[in-house]
Amino acid sequence: MNDPDHGLRPSVSGGQATGGQARPKRPRRRKGKAKRAQAPASASPSPGNESGRNGPEPRPQTDAPDGDAVRKRKRRRRGKGGGEARPQSPPSAGQPVQSSPLQANPERASRGKPHHQRSLQGRPLRGPERSPAFVPPSAKETSSSAASHPVAPAGSRDRNGARDRARAAVSDARHSEIHVNDAPLYAALDLGTNNCRLLVAQPTRPGQFRVVDAFSRIVRLGEGLAASGRLSDEAMDRSVEALRVCAAKLKSRDIRRSRLIATEACRRAENGELFLARVKAETGLELEIINRETEARLAVSGCSSLVGREAKSVVLFDIGGGSSEIAVIRIGENRSSRLANHITHWTSLPVGVVTLSERHGGRDVTPESFAAMVREVEAMLAGFDCPPHGHAAPEDFHLIGTSGTVTTLAGVHLDLPRYDRRMVDGVWLSDAEVSAMQARLLSWDFSTRAANPCIGPDRADLVLAGCAILEAIRNRWPATRMRVADRGLREGLLTDMMAADGVWRRGRFRRQGRGGTRNPDRPEGQQR
Repeated sequence: MNDPDHGLRPSVSGGQATGGQARPKRPRRRKGKAKRAQAPASASPSPGNESGRNGPEPRPQTDAPDGDAVRKRKRRRRGKGGGEARPQSPPSAGQPVQSSPLQANPERASRGKPHHQRSLQGRPLRGPERSPAFVPPSAKETSSSAASHPVAPAGSRDRNGARDRARAAVSDARHSEIHVNDAPLYAALDLGTNNCRLLVAQPTRPGQFRVVDAFSRIVRLGEGLAASGRLSDEAMDRSVEALRVCAAKLKSRDIRRSRLIATEACRRAENGELFLARVKAETGLELEIINRETEARLAVSGCSSLVGREAKSVVLFDIGGGSSEIAVIRIGENRSSRLANHITHWTSLPVGVVTLSERHGGRDVTPESFAAMVREVEAMLAGFDCPPHGHAAPEDFHLIGTSGTVTTLAGVHLDLPRYDRRMVDGVWLSDAEVSAMQARLLSWDFSTRAANPCIGPDRADLVLAGCAILEAIRNRWPATRMRVADRGLREGLLTDMMAADGVWRRGRFRRQGRGGTRNPDRPEGQQR
């Protein structure tokens, strides 16, 4: 006990003390640890120095290195999932998992928290902010934790705003899914002179619906009709085969209401009624032949959402395979929820892309034959008693075209690698762009038109006949712009059936939010 080196940590070398010679701190600390590890468990501690740690005399070295090592070990344990580290957002796809909390959250590291705002273990005093793109894993967890979520401290970023937006997105998704699953199904079938089309949809917001199933096939039912006045056996066989596919689709779904129509080919053919009787016997589908006025009104109903609020006058045309419907629409101060109520004049020309191409030839079209087709259609329009649009401002008047002709022009103008309805429906074309596209198609031969992905071999002999009808309409009603509609009779049928059943009445589609019930939908008719 009278040893002068009693206050120093003895180092062990061969079981003897080295005395009071000074050595570097790091080796002495290591040797002290080794001595404690090698000391026998039965060795009695010296008085006032239990376990060799809390002696009455101070150690020669400080505790800073040991304290830093402890904090580093705790950080590593927290990074591996231990300790009481706050939960963090999962890393993005492809990002390696980091062991350090600062590396796992780059946004937290970039803020550079000063040391006076850190706790003793090196953690920030506030938890890491959630990214605005954070989406709760499920709507159930979001709604259950909404009431107990702590309020962000003053001066922090708008974390609650980001969480509210995320909750609203999940709520909207659940609301849409619930109502779409509960909404009834409606079906519309249009058997035209050139195409057979089916559409199955569910109502969503006022004036809108979601397409559940669709079918379209070129059948050319009116092939040879202009010359013989009858539907050919080959054309009827093609149409019946397509209608069998439609019948199978309708039988596989619980359809609340449907309407199946036939247009110009069955209207004009001598054996049109016999053909529909065969369709009912072989497919079970009962089609009705609609008149020209109904066809024009359905075309307007199907395209009503594309008529802007600023429009005062519109000429809507539907270039079909055997006929072309034209409706003149004038909108006053009191706009009706149904745009078809604003029709002032309408006509149905007994000419379409199939009948016109058969009379003048559709494969090899020269500028002279094209001009002859335009003159024939202009002669038909001359008998249509309709005043001009009468508006001086060009932005108040425009054309709306709904047919394969105008959608083909839009696809060629956009230079699409393949036809895409989402890119075409609703696009605007100026008068100069329409003229340029027609001149471009007229300069192509049949093989070049057939090779274009937006035309194809099925329409290569019909597209120029449709351009001739369009040119005659543009000469009669000059307009600075034209809007393209990839929609028509089927959409009009669905809109009318859903409106008649009252599925879009106010209050029918309501959302249930956290703060109670609210109805964000606009009044019926504003989107129709």
